[in-house]
Amino acid sequence: MNTNHDDTGVLTWQEFEKVEMCVGTIISVTDFEKARNPSYKLTIDFGHKGIKKSSAQITGLYTKEALIGKQIVAVLNFPPKQIADFMSECLLLGAVGDTGDVTILTVEQPVKNGTSIA
Repeated sequence: MNTNHDDTGVLTWQEFEKVEMCVGTIISVTDFEKARNPSYKLTIDFGHKGIKKSSAQITGLYTKEALIGKQIVAVLNFPPKQIADFMSECLLLGAVGDTGDVTILTVEQPVKNGTSIA
C-alpha cells in the first residue's frame, strides 16, 4: 500500500512540490504531420533551464503565427516521451474544453523565462 497519499487520489504537499512547473516562451512552431491527432511541434525557451521541445494538440484554437512569442506554463520534470518520430521533453499545460480544444495556460504579465510556478 502506498502511504504517500490517501485512497481519494489527493496528493500530499510533498508530492506536489516535486512537480516542476515553469514559464517559457515559444520560439518556434511547426506542423506535426506524423501525430495521430492534429498537433504542433513547439520549441520553448525556459531561460536558465534550457530550450525544450514539446508536442501539443492545440491546433483548434491557435495558429502557428499566434503562438510565436507566447509565454506558457509547462511541466519540465516528466521523462521525455516519444511521439511518432518526435521526442517531447516537457508538457504544455492547458484547460481542456467540452469540445476537446485546449486553451493554453499563460501568465498575465511577462516574466523571466524559467520562472517557477508556485
